[in-house]
Amino acid sequence: MTAAKHLIALLRSHIEGDEQQFLSIALQVAAHEARQGHGKLAQQLKGLVDDARQTHVKRSNRPVPLAQPKGDLAALVSATYSDTRISSMILPQELDQRLRRVVAEQRQQKKLTEKGLTPRRKILLIGPPGSGKTMTASALAGELNLPLFTVVFDSLITRFMGETASKLRMVFDAMSSTRGVYLFDEFDAIGTKRGERNDVGEIRRILNSFLQFLENDESDSLIVAATNHPELLDPALFRRFDDVLRYDSPDYSVAQNILEARLSLFDTSEIDWKEIRGKTAGLSQGELSRAADEAAKRVILSDRIKVTQDDLSASIEERQFASKH
Repeated sequence: MTAAKHLIALLRSHIEGDEQQFLSIALQVAAHEARQGHGKLAQQLKGLVDDARQTHVKRSNRPVPLAQPKGDLAALVSATYSDTRISSMILPQELDQRLRRVVAEQRQQKKLTEKGLTPRRKILLIGPPGSGKTMTASALAGELNLPLFTVVFDSLITRFMGETASKLRMVFDAMSSTRGVYLFDEFDAIGTKRGERNDVGEIRRILNSFLQFLENDESDSLIVAATNHPELLDPALFRRFDDVLRYDSPDYSVAQNILEARLSLFDTSEIDWKEIRGKTAGLSQGELSRAADEAAKRVILSDRIKVTQDDLSASIEERQFASKH
């Protein structure tokens, strides 16, 4: 980010009363100066930021204020706060650990930056629909007390040459001025392989712009891209992300854990879980959650507290039928 944009971002955060964002941008200025070879100035700036953060430890623990996007940006991103946590997701152990590693690096980024290292913050999520990718972005935002900004592709992508790249720049500028988790869902809409479509010229320009913005981004925000179709993505994209996390349909053990968690308020003592697990093959996390919710509705509307084998089996079979049609 240029010095002028740093100054604008500093003034904006000061006017909005967002002290932590102000300090975050000041730290970006220090990093920028270090890269320009101004080591002494960079150290002075970093020292001032560290002193300010030590003086206001209690205030630094508060969530980043949710600044609703304004003007043209309001049509490009939607802003929310999330109370989702990683612990509320049922994930394979390896995936759970990798997400917690992202959170740990973000929470302790000062330790890393002091040693010249940078925390993971550009994450690509790959997997089938309903496997938990969007929920992961919410969980990261919830864990870090950051707002979740979801990019609205219907507004971002236009048929006019060059306009989409201009809107992308606006989104990346927002990452520097307001720290948050920025979710590019259905990412293949802009990440498609160059040469795959008839309008190859414009698609190439959009993709090249995104690659450039992603490469040059120096903000403290997390960038989360999610896609159901990794085979459509341009190979150059994978190298730009700090982590690529793959989501699969739940195995039998995870499927049972999802169902049990969703039905934890009911009596499931009579459920034959071995038989139930055999019916869950191919269902996503979202579909399993919906099946459990449907079984719960049957129980509640029947004035019962016990979930029967028929309740759960019927609900799972309905989801299997719906997923294939």
